Amino acid sequence: MSKLFSLEQYVEEANSWNKIFGKGPYDLNSAKDRQDLANKIDSELSPENLTCDGELSPGQVRVRYKRLAQAADELKALDPTVTFYEY
Repeated sequence: MSKLFSLEQYVEEANSWNKIFGKGPYDLNSAKDRQDLANKIDSELSPENLTCDGELSPGQVRVRYKRLAQAADELKALDPTVTFYEY
């Protein structure tokens, strides 16, 4: 689990969850989907979500943050117009 998330891995995981909940897949070719992914990453980076309301160890939080930050960096490189608030 020490490997960083790439944006593609993040999208693949998000799409797996979307499928379970009957939602359509994210498409990195869509500006709306790129911003929706940025919003999703932002949500996961909020302190309560990042730490699972304090249930994760500091090491787990660091790993989680690094993976989300990597995906955010790649998304921002792909589309500089996406907006993040937590990152």
